[in-house]
Amino acid sequence: MTRNRLKSLEFSRAIPVAILFLLFFSSSYLISQESIRFEDHFLDKAMRLNLYLVGEAKEEKLIIQSIYQEELWPESKTNLTNPFNYGHYFVKVYEVASNRLLYAKGFDCQFGEYKTTTPAINGVQKVFQRAVRIPWPKHRVNVVFEVRDRKNLLHPLTVETIDPEDYHHIRESAKSGDYIFEIKKSGPPAERVDLVFLAEGYRAEEKEKFVGDVKKFSGYLFEVEPYRSNQEKFNIYGVFRASAENGPDEPRQKVYRNTVLKASFNALDLDRYLLTEEGFLMREMAAEVPYDAIIILVNSQRYGGGGIYNDYCITTVDNQASKAVFLHEFGHSFAGLADEYYTSDVSYNEFYPQGTEPLEPNITALLDPENLKWKELLSPGISLPTEYGKEEIERLQAERRANFQEMNRALEEVRKKNLKEPEIKKVQTRFQEKDKAIQARIRAVREKYRDLEDKVGAFEGAGYSARGLYRPMIFCIMISSPKMEFCRVCQRAIQQMIDYYSR
Repeated sequence: MTRNRLKSLEFSRAIPVAILFLLFFSSSYLISQESIRFEDHFLDKAMRLNLYLVGEAKEEKLIIQSIYQEELWPESKTNLTNPFNYGHYFVKVYEVASNRLLYAKGFDCQFGEYKTTTPAINGVQKVFQRAVRIPWPKHRVNVVFEVRDRKNLLHPLTVETIDPEDYHHIRESAKSGDYIFEIKKSGPPAERVDLVFLAEGYRAEEKEKFVGDVKKFSGYLFEVEPYRSNQEKFNIYGVFRASAENGPDEPRQKVYRNTVLKASFNALDLDRYLLTEEGFLMREMAAEVPYDAIIILVNSQRYGGGGIYNDYCITTVDNQASKAVFLHEFGHSFAGLADEYYTSDVSYNEFYPQGTEPLEPNITALLDPENLKWKELLSPGISLPTEYGKEEIERLQAERRANFQEMNRALEEVRKKNLKEPEIKKVQTRFQEKDKAIQARIRAVREKYRDLEDKVGAFEGAGYSARGLYRPMIFCIMISSPKMEFCRVCQRAIQQMIDYYSR
């Protein structure tokens, strides 16, 4: 029997009552700007709401499946109404007696990404797990879940009145016999950024390998700014639970492995995208220690990972690119950073609608250049948008691809004629020389704009789109960085999140 299954309120843009909700909660939000004393409204415990998100592109439901009590509230006790406008969903907690906003936080989830895929647009419904945590209230509260429309405006999705004394709430211990260890302890959880690493695809005899991997990957974090300058604001823990087999599922290769969190490649039908749909179990494991952010390490040599804002980061550990993948994906999950690359190799359909400013701090639609979200960091005299040879480089890269395709066709013709190796080599050499010449021209264009590489401007190409979206700098870990560095705008966003959790 499901414990504490609560009814949900389905959101529809056609329901006029949504407007009433907006008016009501907007006025409550204005009241909430007064200082909230944690101890007046909350116990030093956490309430974990296990949710089901159900639906497709046009309709969705959020259902609270169960409510758990966790032993400690590890997040900030002073920053209760999140100052960041990140996340396509929001959870807000209002005191029933006064309608006063006590707590607010934005988040993302896999269902939010699924809504933009072709199956969802075609009406295929899916169900995803997502757990959200709030401080344990002393008195009855209204918990409001909101979702953004295509203009990034928030609308009520579900409203639940929760009585903290309800005997249906589950108060069992999170202890499970897992091996728990501490890598770094700098201070009290409520005054530090608490990271927990979870093991996925490690067999029982590989416990020490997991401990070593946690040390290695936390070390990667502190090699780059601004983490390096803020090491004493972090606590780091590991939770090891053995899997029966190594590595994640690889559906396209028809490889399926028995692991704890059932991590799988081919998330949203993208082969390299690695996620888990075991959201409830993941949170149960994480709750064995104080945590603000979850990192899942997958015992595999394959390239891949994923990161969802205010949910979790996941990466394989033994690929030569694992360091870069981890830093990139943790940028998503911890600081709400957007992808700055603009390849079309994604499953989303218009993830960022035209004419709408993205929520993330590191990309922009440049709808109002005079009030660019990172204007304080702009390099003096920089033009907006910033020309950096993009069109010429893209044209030359298209030439390279065409040359490569032509070479393959020519080699196929040579092989059909059963010509000898010297003739094959001659054809290869001809096309390789042409490729070298094109690469030299690309380098020449880049050299022409080399002085822009350390400048902050608005460089077109970001958020999966070659046109109409802009990033702050040419290089960054969120696109590609020869120096393995975050751009200055991303560094600022990460620093703000560190301060949010550690003050």
